[in-house]
Amino acid sequence: MFKLGLIINPIAGMGGSVGLKGTDGKETLGLAIQKGAIPSSPERAALALNKLIKVSNQFKLITCPGVMGEDIARKCRLDCDILSMALEGNTNSKDTRNAANLLFKQSVDLLLFVGGDGTARDLALVIGEKQLSLGVPAGVKIHSSVFALSPLYAAEITESLIRGRKTRPRLAEVMDIDEEAFRAGEVRARLFGYLQIPGVDRGLQVLKAGSSSLEIVKQQAIASFFAEEMNPDLLYLIGPGTTTRELLRKIGHEGSLLGIDALKDGAIIGQDLNESQCLELLDKYNPGQARIVVTPIGGQGFIFGRGNQQLSPRVIRRVAPDGIIIVSTPDKLQALQGRPFRIDTGDPELDFKLAGVYHVLTGYRESTYYRIEN
Repeated sequence: MFKLGLIINPIAGMGGSVGLKGTDGKETLGLAIQKGAIPSSPERAALALNKLIKVSNQFKLITCPGVMGEDIARKCRLDCDILSMALEGNTNSKDTRNAANLLFKQSVDLLLFVGGDGTARDLALVIGEKQLSLGVPAGVKIHSSVFALSPLYAAEITESLIRGRKTRPRLAEVMDIDEEAFRAGEVRARLFGYLQIPGVDRGLQVLKAGSSSLEIVKQQAIASFFAEEMNPDLLYLIGPGTTTRELLRKIGHEGSLLGIDALKDGAIIGQDLNESQCLELLDKYNPGQARIVVTPIGGQGFIFGRGNQQLSPRVIRRVAPDGIIIVSTPDKLQALQGRPFRIDTGDPELDFKLAGVYHVLTGYRESTYYRIEN
């Protein structure tokens, strides 16, 4: 029988909605909780596990005690064997590494882990290239290529393996960034190792790609036209990214490279906003009077759900779908090689609603149409 290992990092992604850009470190976790952050990774784990119920008689689930796996497995009514490991208080990277080592010794056929780049980094330190693994994206920063595109894609890939699909495993990069520098608006990412993942044709995330120095001219062209077309009566929530930052620079504001800024009639009325602050601003405007401006993540094409969790399902529903403005340089679109834009908000119903073809601003009076798939 297929042996499926499961590790959930219960604090992964908690810093996203409250604008902390991550949850690494005890102090950051404490600040996230203080700001009202609630765990999101258990829900994302449940999205994947619920899809596996139909093949539950074909696999044996081995997972961690409590919040690291057992609780959600029981909630999804899946029988499971529990690893012999003690958890005390909030979990940490040591717990993740311990669980990975124990599951490797159990000779699981696939290790499914729920978290972000930090979780992948912990696994790479312990099991590296020795264990077939697959990430369920649940963190704030997900630069690595060891993750499925969404929890539902993770379930699809896992189900195919459980049903006996044969694939040739391949090595995928584990990237991570300095969160302290990230919160200060600087991205320092580096390669930490590799994990062995299923060699499937669909459903896997590619490595995040950075912007080239040549893109700045094209970004400025987009910014010039956007500035001319801005409506002074509208509220604009400007998402993170180098392209969106140029929009603010064009009208005289530096903005937050990695945060959410609010713009009204050419003035910044909110900077580096969290989810609650976005909702408070939206409460002051009538339906149809707000816009969300986003740019896809280079190489991956994500519009929502990666690095901009402050734009939560509750925020998006207030303006979507007509209030979403997408800006992108032509080079970024070409780098996708025909792959669609992606969304992974954690709300499958909203993701389905947002799927479709969108108008994308690509230059000065230049635009194209591009599709979003959930």
